[in-house]
Amino acid sequence: MSVSVRDALRMAALYLVLSVIWLVVSDQIITRIFDDPVDQFRWLWANDFSWVVISTVLIFVARLRHLRFISAGERVRREDRERLRMAAAVFDSTLEGVLVSDRDGIIVHVNRAFMEITGYQKEEVLGQRPSKFKSGRHDKAFYQQMFATLAEKGEWSGEIWNRRKSGEVYPQWQSICAIRNDSGELTHYVAVFSDISAIKHTERELAHLVHYDPLTGLPNRLLFNDRAAQALTQAQAKKRGCALLLMDLDHFQSINDSLGHNTGDQLLKAVGERLEGLVGAGVTLARLGGDEFAVLAENCPQVGQAAALAQTIIEGFKEPFQLDCHRLFTTVSIGISLFPSDAQSAEQLLRNADSALFKAKQNGRSDYAMYTEELTAHAQQRVETASELRRALQQEELRVYYQPIHDLFSGSMIGVEALVRWQHPQRGLVPPGEFIPVAERTGMIGEIDTWVMRQACQQMVEWQAQGKTLAFVAVNVSSRLFAHRDLYRQVAQVLHETGLSPACLEVEVTESAVMEDPEIALEQLHRLRELGIQLAIDDFGTGYSSLLRLKRLPVQKLKIDQGFVNGLPHDDDDVAIVRVIIALARSMGMKVQAEGIELEEQSRFLLEQECDMGQGYWYGRPVPAQQLRWA
Repeated sequence: MSVSVRDALRMAALYLVLSVIWLVVSDQIITRIFDDPVDQFRWLWANDFSWVVISTVLIFVARLRHLRFISAGERVRREDRERLRMAAAVFDSTLEGVLVSDRDGIIVHVNRAFMEITGYQKEEVLGQRPSKFKSGRHDKAFYQQMFATLAEKGEWSGEIWNRRKSGEVYPQWQSICAIRNDSGELTHYVAVFSDISAIKHTERELAHLVHYDPLTGLPNRLLFNDRAAQALTQAQAKKRGCALLLMDLDHFQSINDSLGHNTGDQLLKAVGERLEGLVGAGVTLARLGGDEFAVLAENCPQVGQAAALAQTIIEGFKEPFQLDCHRLFTTVSIGISLFPSDAQSAEQLLRNADSALFKAKQNGRSDYAMYTEELTAHAQQRVETASELRRALQQEELRVYYQPIHDLFSGSMIGVEALVRWQHPQRGLVPPGEFIPVAERTGMIGEIDTWVMRQACQQMVEWQAQGKTLAFVAVNVSSRLFAHRDLYRQVAQVLHETGLSPACLEVEVTESAVMEDPEIALEQLHRLRELGIQLAIDDFGTGYSSLLRLKRLPVQKLKIDQGFVNGLPHDDDDVAIVRVIIALARSMGMKVQAEGIELEEQSRFLLEQECDMGQGYWYGRPVPAQQLRWA
């Protein structure tokens, strides 16, 4: 009962006692003053009635206050009960686990989330101590620091590892608070915690994504650089050598362009798996990006060991890759750099290996090359060339030169081949062998090919308008552009924009580009042929053509590579090869054109073998359109 209610009762009792005393006293006084009963009655009626009225009013007021106090107390009790019910509902429905212990650390209450997170039921933990859940991951100093903070500040929060009933160790984010009463005495501890296992798992996944390639599962460039730096530090301390092998898939972009990126990704994943089987243990294998892989051999003191590993990898790529819908062949080129002879840091080692890789590609691909100091200067020159070549495209420094193609029987010029040249403002005419490989490596070759085709078609239209008739203008198409599925649309657009008849355009594709994926090449060539243009296989004899596939190709001409023409007519091997190519073309209804004719005797021999056309310095060098001789 509240204090206000007790006061009301005391007041009512006091008024009652006073009323009784007043009645008794007044009766005695009246008896002594008035002898006449009538007078006594009149006096009592007047005075006692007034007192009774006053007493009644006072008692009523006191009772009213008493009832009001009782009602207020009941309302307070109802509000307290409501708050307790709400607190209990929140306590039991919160997603965070809650543990309440007394001042001695004995568990007195837990909520439902506690039981769901830990796996313990309430009956299993009440009366126990929180040390029941220790994981063993924290030392004594950790808990001493926790309780010291709790004693000093009254609260502690942080990450802690505990153990579930199943024995699983898991991370929590926990906050502990000390509870004190009105007198400041410690009565309880309340611990609120949440399971952060999912957060930790996400952090591990993010860390894996930062350091590993998601497609192949191999270390990425960031992790590879870190491991390489550590390996070189250890190698320097132990005075041992290391080797870095930088690998690049040959013509991978053609696969992406022709078969799509999904197939390209499947191939990259298969390449990563094959490399893991080839390099063995004790090395770090990584995918640095795109189709570029790297191998770091941490104990490779001799050049011969690195070369042997490179040769093993090259031989391992001779087997085809069987993907879901395709059976693909691909080769690999490798650049090798050694520590400490070639480089003193991981960055320099990787840069030198890249220079050696470029040399391996220039040597014909599917090969390896060792780093030499001369390659550094070449690498710097390539970087400068790539930058200047991009500028040359923007500032129209490229030129199209035309080399005449003659009919060997009549001796007349019947066509020209369009060849790109670079007129550098300071260096003059840059040789094609210097900038074409850079354009292929940087991907600019496709843009250059399209530009050359447009220029050649426009020039052909101008010649026709001037009455200068030629049967065709031949344009080379790089393997990268040829692998692009929209090539026929680009060719059709160029013909439409320039107004050149399709029959006057000849597209030359190298034999190696056709053989990279014969089925895709067949589809591409048929689409080009449907446009009405002429098709030719360039550098024939340098690839690995299948006669079965060759007869299915809708081409009208085979071009004999100049490497077979150089030895004519004295080299027996060249003579035999040229005769076979001409006979093959004749049997399949194709024309034959020889490249690189520089001597009259070469021209005469080819004519004797019934070769149809020829080009080379004997007939004329590549020149600008204005300098082309028509007589």
